[in-house]
Amino acid sequence: MGFSAVLITQDDGGRNIGLARLDEADLPDGDVALDVEYSSLNYKDALAVTGKSPVVRRFPMVPGIDLAGVVTDSAHADWNEGDRAVLNGWGAGESHWGGFAQKARVKGDWLVPLPAAFSARQAMAIGTAGYTAALCVDALVAHGVRPEHGEIVVTGATGGVGSVAVALLARAGFEVAAATGRPAEAGYLKGLGAGTVVDAAELAEPGRPLQKERWAGAIDTAGSRTLANVCARTRYGGAVAACGLAQGMDLPASVAPFILRGVALLGVDSVMAPRERRADAWRRLARDLAPAVLDAIAEEVALGEVPGAADRLLGRTVRGRIVVDVNR
Repeated sequence: MGFSAVLITQDDGGRNIGLARLDEADLPDGDVALDVEYSSLNYKDALAVTGKSPVVRRFPMVPGIDLAGVVTDSAHADWNEGDRAVLNGWGAGESHWGGFAQKARVKGDWLVPLPAAFSARQAMAIGTAGYTAALCVDALVAHGVRPEHGEIVVTGATGGVGSVAVALLARAGFEVAAATGRPAEAGYLKGLGAGTVVDAAELAEPGRPLQKERWAGAIDTAGSRTLANVCARTRYGGAVAACGLAQGMDLPASVAPFILRGVALLGVDSVMAPRERRADAWRRLARDLAPAVLDAIAEEVALGEVPGAADRLLGRTVRGRIVVDVNR
């Protein structure tokens, strides 16, 4: 049976992307087949779709690092026909066909159950961005950061990771400082639970190796000078969960915050995280993220609108999350 997908191809004539009609026989190897209901557009997806970064490792490729759908066939012990499942990462959209399609075939070990608290659309309003935010909150809490220790700063707060992180931290009882370069979005961020809004420009320029202590912890999506300044302002014994590189992959910092204040830098990976850690993150999301929050942070696009939405996302004109309805 045929299905529609966003397909990236590359040949001597260059790189092309567009809607294609494919056959189920074209799907890559895997022990679980799904009817995809929704996907989502993340920063990495936007890089893949636009070709701004070599995210795609093989061609042709169906991009999309996320998907939510229903199992239609399974040779995996954990999955049966009719089960509802979510996939985040594991190379989907990079080396294995991903979620910007009406059908998928993947490894069952990559899937986690779709929490009963969410519809497929709501799960994709969360997507890898929101799941990464939950991993970051889990990392801070596991390190021992508590609400009574003080304020937590979230950089890139109007983005997908940042928006969900603000909401989750506020729900967990933390006072949240939301850092953004878009001051007009202050109302949006306070609606998610931020207590204060910080001008991202304060963190984006070169700063001293050790600065006045302000935050008990942080979730950073930017990297580069922003991450360096966040570490330099974190209180004694605090922790910084780093999960992004929106400003850059470099880290022009010193060891001062780590050896003089005992600050911990916690690296958070969402792509290859073990299944149990993923399940914990989705449990936190199901418990602490209200559907109303998902409605506030998500916009929806059709499959054919993905390229244009990717341009907007990289242009930093998107607030929150982009959900992809693969069936329209």
